[in-house]
Amino acid sequence: MGQLAGPTDPAADANWEHQHARKGFFTDTSICIGCKACEVACKEWNDNPQDGDLRLLESSYDNTGSLGASTWRHVAFVEQDGERIEEARESGRKLVSLGMPRVGPPEARPQPASEDTTPPDTPEFRWLMSSDVCKHCTHAGCLDVCPTGALFRTEHGTVVVQDDVCNGCGTCVAGCPFGVIERRTDGTAAPRTKRDGQPGKPEVPNVGVAQKCTLCYDRMVDDQTPACAQTCPTTSIKYGEHEDMVDQARHRVAEMHAQGRTEARLYGANELDGVGGTGSVFLLLDEPEVYGLPPDPRVPTADLPRMYQRAGLAAAGMLAAAAVAFAGGRS
Repeated sequence: MGQLAGPTDPAADANWEHQHARKGFFTDTSICIGCKACEVACKEWNDNPQDGDLRLLESSYDNTGSLGASTWRHVAFVEQDGERIEEARESGRKLVSLGMPRVGPPEARPQPASEDTTPPDTPEFRWLMSSDVCKHCTHAGCLDVCPTGALFRTEHGTVVVQDDVCNGCGTCVAGCPFGVIERRTDGTAAPRTKRDGQPGKPEVPNVGVAQKCTLCYDRMVDDQTPACAQTCPTTSIKYGEHEDMVDQARHRVAEMHAQGRTEARLYGANELDGVGGTGSVFLLLDEPEVYGLPPDPRVPTADLPRMYQRAGLAAAGMLAAAAVAFAGGRS
């Protein structure tokens, strides 16, 4: 297990010998049109089964509902009226006044005195559409708690599940602060994969094993773009080196703020947060909770050093008390 908190290079922390640039996503929700092409491309490339009976949920124009073992990209539909839009814009103004999110030094973004930064007219209604995906955290709780080594950190800093090593214990499910990773079935189950290689037997889907986005690792090693980013018609999903993605995200936020759209904010770009920043960075148009994201994610294993320290102190106290009791009994 490597570093548990703070800024770090996850690939180097995983002891990869050769240096590779960290790769990741930047999802700009402001230009997502909710077409779900990313969902379809992801399922098609990874041969994932459908979720449910494809009926629309009663809550929105959605049929999958959330990320899961068979849905590694999920497009959310959030309806907002004019009042909520103005609330989002006002909460964004407060963040800007606090200096968050930071989008570079002031000299790098001079604003002409004549530029009009008045917010645009607030519409009476809008859709917030967001394509969610695994965050590929800098400090990944799922990876830290896996007892079999089924999850591993790639040379590009992403986190991948080896389904033929997973025993279906589900520990990683509890270790993810975003609720991303799930098992194909409930309860512990022995994994069966398409790589069983038993002659004369049909191929079967993974059963019981944990599954999530791999950031198309099989495509990355061939210098190809992940399927979801490749198929996105509006370039809402961008893929590249992580530092470039964060820079693009910050410039995009600055651009929207200059237009008066103060509700724009970044998610996952802060390497000092509870997961050390994420490999999947998002531009949001409202608070994270609106999109079903935790406002302050924290990897559970970050508390391990303090827990070990307290356990050690408790053990030492018990030993000291036992020694005193033993010495008193002999006297």
